Amino acid sequence: MWTWALIVLGIAVLLGCQPPEPIRIGFVGGTSGRVADLGIAGRDAVLLAVELRNRAGGVAGRQVELLIKDDQQNPDVAQRAVRELIAQGVVAIIGPMTSAMAIAVVPIANDAQVLLMSPTATTDDLTGRDDYFFRANASTLDNASRIARYHVSQHATRRLAVAYDLRNKSYTESWLDGFRAAYVQGGGEMIRALGFESGGETALLRLAQDLLAAPADQVLIVANSMDTALLCQQIRKLDRRAPIITSEWAATERLIELGGKAVEGVTVAQNFDRDSTAPRYRAFYQAYRERFHREPGFGGVIAFDAANVVLDALAQRQEGQSVKETMLAARRFEGVQEPILFNEFGEVKRSLFITVVRDGQFVVVQ
Repeated sequence: MWTWALIVLGIAVLLGCQPPEPIRIGFVGGTSGRVADLGIAGRDAVLLAVELRNRAGGVAGRQVELLIKDDQQNPDVAQRAVRELIAQGVVAIIGPMTSAMAIAVVPIANDAQVLLMSPTATTDDLTGRDDYFFRANASTLDNASRIARYHVSQHATRRLAVAYDLRNKSYTESWLDGFRAAYVQGGGEMIRALGFESGGETALLRLAQDLLAAPADQVLIVANSMDTALLCQQIRKLDRRAPIITSEWAATERLIELGGKAVEGVTVAQNFDRDSTAPRYRAFYQAYRERFHREPGFGGVIAFDAANVVLDALAQRQEGQSVKETMLAARRFEGVQEPILFNEFGEVKRSLFITVVRDGQFVVVQ
């Protein structure tokens, strides 16, 4: 009798000494394939945020477990990845990193009532909705219209020829609509808009020829960093001095790595200040560089913010409260460069910095 009592007591003591169950969050983004640079930067930044939080004691005394899925920039794969994360019991998902994947997975998150916090999916197709999709970057309309007003204000560009990626139409077409409206209102004209499929059979040299055949003052490219770099190379073969501008999607380090001299002088906006001396940013930048030995870029910076928003919300959450309810109650969270202020639909505004590629570096000009 006493033996069984001691065994039961021992089991109770052992169970009482076990650490609490970890809190599981997910990450989904394109981390393989030809345009994986944005997804890899996002994944690594989220991993860093979780590692730093766990070193500091976790969330409410519980460690955070990060489950990572590669969506391969394929809607079917993305949907499967989100379903798997939900089945594994995640309380929130960081991602996806592109608008096309967000469109594919938001209905799944809504049905499961699991928060999706995207760092960089900015499509206006998801703007103004009371759902489970939140984002840490400004909408395409907000970014594109501000970029258009900047270029109109320079008085050097009045006629644009445009190339845009059809594989991420939720972003590129939404971005172009916002840009066109502000650009035309300012007196500019978009004289040609040519869609192409990234990674497809499109001959970029022929696309460059078609763009330069238009009587344009400048070429605008709305595409990922790889295709933007490759198209710039083809344009430079035909016209070394053609002014080129791009959307913020292209503004990863890979643009410069692949584009080389062909992207010198290219103008691109970004939603973070690469020259920032803010202590929180410098601490993040140093930690990211030491951990991964490369630049975080805009994908890494905004993904780190997105991850910390979720982690802070989990730390603030009251019993019986969902992550979404916690975030909407708090609204304000601290980012590495500026406060992140959510509206009632989980949307934010961010500062915008116009940069130009000079001597192989992104240089802030406004």
